[in-house]
Amino acid sequence: KKFIKSGKKEDVLTYETLQNLQKFVEDGKNAREFPMDDFAQSVISEIQLLTNKPVLYVCNVDENSIKNGNEWIAKIEEMAAKENAEVVVLAAQIEADINELETFEERQMFLEELGLEEPGVNRLIRKAYDLLKLQTYFTAGVKEVRAWTIGQGWTAPQAARVIHTDFEKGFIRAEVIGYDDFVTYGSEAKVKEAGKMRVEGKEYIVKDGDVMHFRFNV
Repeated sequence: KKFIKSGKKEDVLTYETLQNLQKFVEDGKNAREFPMDDFAQSVISEIQLLTNKPVLYVCNVDENSIKNGNEWIAKIEEMAAKENAEVVVLAAQIEADINELETFEERQMFLEELGLEEPGVNRLIRKAYDLLKLQTYFTAGVKEVRAWTIGQGWTAPQAARVIHTDFEKGFIRAEVIGYDDFVTYGSEAKVKEAGKMRVEGKEYIVKDGDVMHFRFNV
């Protein structure tokens, strides 16, 4: 009522959006299924409804179904599509068998025998990251290589903050190597020799897999 009384167009639209959402969820539907434009998304995200949270359905199946699917997977995928949710299919027994193998080569041979390209847990992690709009960048030094989780669309100073707030406060620049370039040339030195290391400023949007060296001063 307070929205209607204000008379402001935005408040009226907010009230109408919430009224329509209430009717929608009272019919037993999830808030994430509610048709949303940018305005409705901003309004509804403020009230933090549980059924508006992103959902990932994980189907645990047998070895045959991991290759060929089954009717239950199809039903889950159909349901998920209506809810704007995601689905990943894996076989827990296969994942347990993979985990018992000691070397990468043994795991690859095992996957090839099953006709699979990668472990299901890899797909699960990627799906979860995509769903939560996350990505990874790397820092590399003599002592260690670290992976850092950040949000998609973050700038270089925001990414630096994950390591330490001083990195963001005193940010000067970022020296960046693309993941594909690092794999192609094999080392930081060779990437530099090939002229593939970039110097980026405060507005640079970090890409998934970037290898970064931050320069800062506080």
